[in-house]
Amino acid sequence: MKISFLSLTIAAVPIALFSCEAPMGPNTQRGAATGALGGAVLGGIVGHQSGRALEGAAIGAAGGAAVGGAYGNAADQEQRNRR
Repeated sequence: MKISFLSLTIAAVPIALFSCEAPMGPNTQRGAATGALGGAVLGGIVGHQSGRALEGAAIGAAGGAAVGGAYGNAADQEQRNRR
């Protein structure tokens, strides 16, 4: 169960990030990368407390990338609308 959930999480992140119709703008990419890094650090810390640092880091990275990418995408759309 542990390996399959971790594999699913690792596989879902690139699919979610790279399956967009419109090309990603620089804020989307930066937000996803920053969110993944921050989420992995925080997830690793929280996961370490329960003895599952790797799983916590993977889940944190996936969640952070999704949130950071969504925030960056909103900033990209706002910039496009201003033009």
